[in-house]
Amino acid sequence: MNEYERQRRISESTKKLYPPGTRIELLSMSDSYAPVPSGTRGTVKFVDSLGTIFPEWDNGRTLGVVLGEDSFRKLTQEEIEAELFESLGIPKE
Repeated sequence: MNEYERQRRISESTKKLYPPGTRIELLSMSDSYAPVPSGTRGTVKFVDSLGTIFPEWDNGRTLGVVLGEDSFRKLTQEEIEAELFESLGIPKE
């Protein structure tokens, strides 16, 4: 398999794992110049052809997350629901 095909497969796999709308939380970022702070949450907008995930961070940033370089996780359904209740000002039961 050539490098182009390998990269295409990584990108397609990443797109399936992190479709638009997926909520993620950054654990750490290797960008030494202007990293997004750890703990910042965001919503995936798209994955590019190199497999870089581009979320819209809740703090307004749009810096992409690089697999293997940056550390992040998907939010659980419970965490997403808690965010929704909080944004609506509804106490969780």
